[in-house]
Formats: sequence, structure tokens, C-alpha cells
Amino acid sequence: MKKVKLDIVGLSYSQTQSGAYALVLGEVNGRRRLPIIIGAFEAQAIAIEIEKMTPSRPLTHDLFKTFAQTYNIEIKEVLIYNLVEGVFFAKLICTDGQGTQEIDARTSDAIALAVRFNAVIYTYEFILSSAGIVIEGNDFLFLENIDAIPKEQGTEDINTSIPGSSYKSYSAEELLEKLQDAISKELYEKAAKIRDEINKRNLK
Repeated sequence: MKKVKLDIVGLSYSQTQSGAYALVLGEVNGRRRLPIIIGAFEAQAIAIEIEKMTPSRPLTHDLFKTFAQTYNIEIKEVLIYNLVEGVFFAKLICTDGQGTQEIDARTSDAIALAVRFNAVIYTYEFILSSAGIVIEGNDFLFLENIDAIPKEQGTEDINTSIPGSSYKSYSAEELLEKLQDAISKELYEKAAKIRDEINKRNLK
């Protein structure tokens, strides 16, 4: 089957589902986007590495990387290989220099590890054709209705209440101060929400 290379083009907090994030993967040299609903912890793990935040103690995915590299194991590729009843499935392509192994993983965990190992991300053409969205204009997606977006395994029961906190009333300087404060206190979900508000303003 034909594989399509993907990049991370967006990670946005949902305004309608508390605790849910939309991870947007984009076709390299193309206009198709693959949005996936993931949980807060995994979204934080991806955002922290993308934003080069430095937690005071290693997070789970950082620990996995250290453990793997201690035994000379590298992740070379992440493959989103199936979509069943609205749920994505992924696997890690790993090597120790002598052989290659495939390990099943949740898509969000696989992406969080991919950004740490600088591994390439692929999916199959049939998945992008069935679940992808063609984007015209701005790459960053503000997904107002995420109920129809396929999820990853384990996020089917995410709370759908509307979050009460909003950062729209804060100035840019106040947001930056709150972002640094949240990072220093290891409140990474809060930091991710503040970062999303900053990103929205930068795109206007």
C-alpha cells in the first residue's frame, strides 16, 4: 500500500470538549490534513517537545526515550496503519542496529515519541483519503466542531463539558507571564491552553 509522509502542523485545545485536543497532521508537499482527537496528557507531551519546554523532571515519554537509547534502540518510523470505526491505530518501527521490530501503540503516544526521536511519520493513502481534510488558506485549524473527527484508541469517553477558564481577557504580556509561571510549576495542560491563546493572537 502507498504510504504518505506527514508532519505536525497544529495542536489546538478544544473549545467544546473539556480535556480534548485536536492534533493535526499534514501531508508533506500537499494540502490534505489529518486531524485526530487525543487526550490532554499526550497533547502536553507533544507540545512540550515541540515548544522545547524543559520540565524539572522527565515525563513518561522522555523516560521511554532514555530507556530505549540506553539499550541502543531507536524509533525510525511511526506508521498510522489503520482506521476502524473512527479509531486510529499506529505502530512504532524500532531498530537496535541489527534487526527491526514493530510495536503497536496509541497514535498520540507514537507521535509524542516520534518528535523525541526525530522519527518520520507516515500513514497509508486510504486513511488520508477517507479521514483527511483538504485545506485552503491558513494551515492552522481552529476546529469548532470536533465530534466528527476520528479519535485515537482510549479517547472515546472524553468529557464533553465546556471548560470554564478563558484567557481572552489577558494582555499579551500577562499571557507570557502566566505561561512561564505554569511551566515552572509543571502545569503543562494550563501552559498548553495559554500557548494556544498566544498562537491565535499571533495569527490575526
